[in-house]
Amino acid sequence: MRFIEPPFTFDQTRAFLENSGLTDNPLIYAVEDEGRIFIGYVIYHDYEEDSKEIGWILKKQFWGKGLAEALTERLIQKANADGKSVVIECSPEQKATKRIAEKLGFIYMGLIDGCNVYKLD
Repeated sequence: MRFIEPPFTFDQTRAFLENSGLTDNPLIYAVEDEGRIFIGYVIYHDYEEDSKEIGWILKKQFWGKGLAEALTERLIQKANADGKSVVIECSPEQKATKRIAEKLGFIYMGLIDGCNVYKLD
């Protein structure tokens, strides 16, 4: 979370889940391992009319195992099935996210509101 925001309080977490995860079209989805143990979450929501924003936050012990790239590939497939392009926004310090975006063919669109923005049509 060091690149995202400070950890939420219990009340902030409840509000976030109610407003973003428990809606008709959730903005966030839990990520579980093969044993159905929570390991993080992904975001998938409208960005602009023709695009979806994707992202992920995984528990640290799951970093470096290819999960973020695999999740990104699955979210790209979902967006393509929805007829949308894909956008990733991240802190300029998130080097792993930049590597994944570039490896998967995203184009750097610039620094917008303090975030690096990558797009895949």
